Amino acid sequence: MIRSFHYIPHEGVRIIEGIADFDRLCAVENSRLWVDLCKPTDEESYILTHDFKFHPLAIEDVISEKPRTKLDVYETYLFMVFQVVDYIGQEEGLKMGEIDLFLSHNSLVSVHYDEHRIFDYLYHRAERDERLMERGADFLFHAVIDTIVDNYNTTLDILEYEVDQIEEDVLGAPDADTVKTIFTLRRDIVHLKRIVLPQKEVLHRLTREQFKPISKKAAFYFSDIHDHLIRINDIADFHREILNSSLEVYYSSVSTKTNEIIKFLTIFTVLFIPPTFLVGLWGMNFEFMPELRWQYGYLFAGAVMLVVFVSLLTFFRRKKWI
Repeated sequence: MIRSFHYIPHEGVRIIEGIADFDRLCAVENSRLWVDLCKPTDEESYILTHDFKFHPLAIEDVISEKPRTKLDVYETYLFMVFQVVDYIGQEEGLKMGEIDLFLSHNSLVSVHYDEHRIFDYLYHRAERDERLMERGADFLFHAVIDTIVDNYNTTLDILEYEVDQIEEDVLGAPDADTVKTIFTLRRDIVHLKRIVLPQKEVLHRLTREQFKPISKKAAFYFSDIHDHLIRINDIADFHREILNSSLEVYYSSVSTKTNEIIKFLTIFTVLFIPPTFLVGLWGMNFEFMPELRWQYGYLFAGAVMLVVFVSLLTFFRRKKWI
């Protein structure tokens, strides 16, 4: 599907569906053109080569699967590969999409193979707010990237909620599922950082270098997106540290619980060692034993074992071992 927005001063924004004469639309003086290709067919993708004459290497990146974030500079346009990230929950994990952007002096071409709510938002803005198109293709380029990065806030909010739940579980009654969740969240956060770091470098280039399709006025606005990505990376680091600490608390809790069990079993064993010794001593089958034929020998042996048992129990309590 191709959806285009063509802006002409004093005429407003016109929405065009499907393939059009994009060469002619770009040639209109002071016009702005945004062409968005969503899941394009081979016929629709052909406009990238025929109408816009983009470089074959850039086209190859568009059709390849999951290329890294990058910014390539050509003679009359910029080509950027950017990542769109969503996080639904632990079971789904981190969902990553890709958007390819071609920016020239008066046109922006975007290509993506996943439908996403941010594109509906951008369509609505382009249709309703003429200022988005009026300010230039470079500001439209900025708006698309800014909307993608702003969408990270939803991902961070969900991750923060999941991390908070882990903290409560660890301080409560952690189990094997808790450890599995910690490792899953930590994997997703590391994956998020792997996406954000190259994006941060690309945005740093846009703020430090001067490119023909981007005016100095528009270049200033990219620094805000760069700062946002730095904050996202810092928050991801913070959540990862919390998960690492939670993992340490879990292992400490398990170790403490194990020590308590071993301590109980040790004390239980020690309490029964003296009675076992006495039973073994009086159980020897010698003919001449002092208490062997004594009328109260059985009661005496039981009393001695009871006294030893209580004495040891009292001793352990005074030592605060139990």
